Amino acid sequence: MKIKKAEPKDLLALMDVYKVARQFMKDTGNPNQWKDSYPEEAVVKRGISEGKAYLCLAEGPMDGKEGEDIRPGDLLGTFYFAVEEDASYCKIYEGQWLNNEPYGVIHRIASSGKGQGFARACFDWAGEQWSNLKIDTHRDNKVMQHVLEKNGFQKCGIIYLENGEERLAYQKIGKSGKAI
Repeated sequence: MKIKKAEPKDLLALMDVYKVARQFMKDTGNPNQWKDSYPEEAVVKRGISEGKAYLCLAEGPMDGKEGEDIRPGDLLGTFYFAVEEDASYCKIYEGQWLNNEPYGVIHRIASSGKGQGFARACFDWAGEQWSNLKIDTHRDNKVMQHVLEKNGFQKCGIIYLENGEERLAYQKIGKSGKAI
């Protein structure tokens, strides 16, 4: 899999991926995290223009779900990544962060539903960029909780978004990374 920065021409494809992800969340018992409209197009556009939105593309032929063929260049998923302080992460409840060092944050990770291993590829790539990673997810998002724990993230506590919604907070400290 290949990770690259999203470009303005990718916007519609990213919005389609988020639509697929919202339906997947509803189908797996998590109808409230992104509801029917998150992330809004303006949020995705801003991520692209700031160079913080990424694509995960197939590099070679792959077997997809239900016999679907995946060709080189097919979009497998998208995510936001930046080395920046997230205001929602300043206070953590019912636990604590593993450290208080600068971190890379992963947000809006979404699979196109094609292939397997997208999340692992995303986390591995992010860990190569910066070794201290933080991410959060909804309490009802059991699939993402499992994926995070399977990929070495530790649940650290609870954070609250700017709108007051609760999220489970995770962190992973990996090998020494490089600045992007």
